[in-house]
Amino acid sequence: MTGRCWTELRRPLRAVPVLEQVLAGFDDAHARDKALYLSWLADSYLAAGEIEQAAAITGRVLDLSAGVASVRPRQRVTPVLQRLAAHRELPQVAEVLEKARAS
Repeated sequence: MTGRCWTELRRPLRAVPVLEQVLAGFDDAHARDKALYLSWLADSYLAAGEIEQAAAITGRVLDLSAGVASVRPRQRVTPVLQRLAAHRELPQVAEVLEKARAS
């Protein structure tokens, strides 16, 4: 929750370490929750100007949320995808935008 709050407050330098630490112990078996928290991590990376890292994490959100019976992870990551679109010239961003269109 702390990382989510720092993300919403647009304090990525505080959010990223907290979220990465928590997510390191999260098993993929908890795909919905992990995808949600990864969406906040992607948002924080994007706010910090780490575009490629934001794209990589967003791709992971899309992978994890593909098999869950909840639309919330996809709803959470949609604004991140929209902001990433401004950087579509970067190969990693173009790839994740294509993945989002295909899913």
